[in-house]
Amino acid sequence: MRKPTTIEHLYLDFDGFFASVEQLRDPQLRGRPIGVVPYVGGRSTIIAASREAKARGVKSIMPVEEARALCRDLVLVPQKPDLYRRAHNALVSEISSVIPVDQVKSIDEVSCYLDPSQRSEPVDLANRIKTTIRYNIGATLTCSIGFAANRHLAKIASDTRKPDGLTIWHPEDVPAQLARLKLEDIPGIGRSMIRRLGLAGVVDVTGLLALQPKHARALWRNVTGERLWYALHGYAIESPETERNMFGHGRVLPPDQRSLGNARAMGRLLLTKAARRMRRSNFYASALYLYLRGYERGWGDVHPLGEVHDDIAILQAYTRLWDHVVAVVPPRTQILRIMVTLGELTGADARQPDLFADDDRDRQRAEELIRAMDGLNARYGQTVVSVGPWEPPAGGNVGTKISFTRIPEAEDDW
Repeated sequence: MRKPTTIEHLYLDFDGFFASVEQLRDPQLRGRPIGVVPYVGGRSTIIAASREAKARGVKSIMPVEEARALCRDLVLVPQKPDLYRRAHNALVSEISSVIPVDQVKSIDEVSCYLDPSQRSEPVDLANRIKTTIRYNIGATLTCSIGFAANRHLAKIASDTRKPDGLTIWHPEDVPAQLARLKLEDIPGIGRSMIRRLGLAGVVDVTGLLALQPKHARALWRNVTGERLWYALHGYAIESPETERNMFGHGRVLPPDQRSLGNARAMGRLLLTKAARRMRRSNFYASALYLYLRGYERGWGDVHPLGEVHDDIAILQAYTRLWDHVVAVVPPRTQILRIMVTLGELTGADARQPDLFADDDRDRQRAEELIRAMDGLNARYGQTVVSVGPWEPPAGGNVGTKISFTRIPEAEDDW
């Protein structure tokens, strides 16, 4: 396994991305503490906070009531997923004008591989990226950049100096730099993993680095621990590409829409969105999952599908699955969150029709109808035709809530 002797990767992480985009859109928000929320009114949660709000103690995933107690002049802004998607695309384009983007890691993070000429002048490269963003997009959108021998170390480096930071970790500097961090500062180490490491006598990053790679693998109970060990020791290691195994959407329901009836209607819309995404990616699903979350407990189950991707078959299965799940839910239960998932995927080129279910005739007819409907929706750039009623809630954002790991598509907003 190769161990680089110089920096080879750049990792760029935008600072307070969603809040910064809101401040770019509306000049009146600039310099003010703002919190992005899923919807206005009721008991909501802060999704993202501006740097001004963070300076007052406001954090992401904080109840609005608690955030307002810390920052009385906090401005709440409802999320605008399509705006963030367009900002992401514009930013990636501007970064690419300076250096090719190697990987888009999330909506607010990208990584770049450095060629030999770029490795010798990292400060100049970072300044050119920041200047390009500032003058071609806007000054409210700042980013923190890290350089290191591999992508994982570059990401950690970018997190050490925020906001608008620049950190360069040459290979010989890495052990000392990592020793200054806490275990929770290492991506991939959560609270449960910290407890497991503690039981093994590993209480800090120095102890983690002192492990043998096979010991790290044993502690993680899979190969992830070993890969992390090699990454932290500066080796050029890449995580294998993951295969898609599901399409799904979830939504926290507003306080005035937490009845079973509203949850059922929302699940229907979310499932249609998931099915559209699945068709665009040329997959079929063999399983439908439903999960409802109340205040104290949750309910869920799975329903088999016959390798389908049309709305008709999927929504029929949803009706049956809903009736089965709700049969055990107490009457007048308040539903906080609903999740629907299409799983056990099969690529379109590997699908096997079910002849015993007259699949060739019935399914192909349904698929032809759905293709025509998808074509009409694509032509007009919105949902003009659907299977059954199409009544998005106030504020829209059905299936296109803020996404940190998946880059939404324009079609998600139809």
